[in-house]
Amino acid sequence: MKQCMDSDNIHRRMKKIIGQLNAVDRMVDEDVPCEDIIMQINAAKSALHKVGQIVLEGHLHHCVKEGIEHGDADKTIEDFAKAIEYFSRM
Repeated sequence: MKQCMDSDNIHRRMKKIIGQLNAVDRMVDEDVPCEDIIMQINAAKSALHKVGQIVLEGHLHHCVKEGIEHGDADKTIEDFAKAIEYFSRM
């Protein structure tokens, strides 16, 4: 799976998200206004969604393409449809 995505980009983004979540945790202890906490949660949620998009795009360009060209196209498409369904639940 590593060959189908830019792992350095994913790791960098995930570290940023972890930092955002740690900031939310600190904000709760520091009695920061709820609106500010909600904005930070939304920023982390958006960043995580973007990571999902990047992973899904890498999957499409590598795994799905390879599966269609060298494997069972129907199964590959079915698996990709499941991946999209999981992603859309985020």
